[in-house]
Amino acid sequence: MPELPEVEVVRRGLARWVRGRTIEAVEILDPRSIRRHALGAEDFRGNLVGATVTDTVRRGKFLWMPLADTKHDDGASRLAPSSYLPAARLESEAGGIVHTAPRVALMAHLGMSGQLLVEDEDQPDEKHLKVRLRLSQDGDHLPAELRFVDQRIFGGLFVTGMVATADGMPGGLGEDPEALVPVEASHIARDPLDPAFSFEEFFSRLRARRTGLKRALLDQSLISGIGNIYADEALWAARLHFARATDTVRRPEVTRLLTACRDVMERALEAGGTSFDSLYVNVNGASGYFERSLNAYGREHLPCLRCAEAGLDSRVRRDTFMNRSSYTCPRCQPRPRNGRW
Repeated sequence: MPELPEVEVVRRGLARWVRGRTIEAVEILDPRSIRRHALGAEDFRGNLVGATVTDTVRRGKFLWMPLADTKHDDGASRLAPSSYLPAARLESEAGGIVHTAPRVALMAHLGMSGQLLVEDEDQPDEKHLKVRLRLSQDGDHLPAELRFVDQRIFGGLFVTGMVATADGMPGGLGEDPEALVPVEASHIARDPLDPAFSFEEFFSRLRARRTGLKRALLDQSLISGIGNIYADEALWAARLHFARATDTVRRPEVTRLLTACRDVMERALEAGGTSFDSLYVNVNGASGYFERSLNAYGREHLPCLRCAEAGLDSRVRRDTFMNRSSYTCPRCQPRPRNGRW
């Protein structure tokens, strides 16, 4: 499954090519790719046709496009009256409530192989094309279609309602200033790249846990967007072992760890994301190459690069972890006894 930098690459691409454009037509080639839209294909289409994508927003690995309602000439809404969509209170600058209206977003779940591609309409259909959205041109020559391609069909698209964020801050990383988040992402914590991420909240909640450090990093309700690869890379950079007990970590160590998380993700973004799976591409079809710069993950039996620079011989070790693998240097990431020092 793509990790945070991969999803952020997609978000930025969509922001450039899709934001501000109106969805003029929807073609569903495989209903399985909208199975998460509980009210079916016609409701999915009815909520999208005539709606304008106001932004692209990401929280952790969750990606969504808030939609603005577009009216017919007679003033009737084009958005279908879906009863499951909660209402948001829209307020004027003076603070008074203007009206209550459903706020909706198009949610994209990439799964293992989902791709969002912006293509010209004359480009041949991809072999595993599942959903096609035709977008307005507005006088500019822009790629006419947003395509959802998914070989393994673990991902999908669906329209969902928005609810208020618990902290009153914008829902995620994007230009949209509204304190709204899709229902399905409301339980997800903020990620280290989110301007609204709170160190103090994360530190206090981390210390309150009684678990291993990597297990905590993978808990999306505590901190989002960190998957197996980037957890190993950040722990290596911070010189912390994955089994370290969370209630023993000190403030400077947590600061070092979060700094490492941000650094690893920002470097991955510069490289276009990490792609071990050739199926992952961003909206322009370009794969990421950050795997060439990994320091720990996948380097079993290879020299620890940090130790090698110091003239020391230490080989990266692989341990089984939650049915996956963890990679550490036994010299500069010593394993604590029972998780404690």
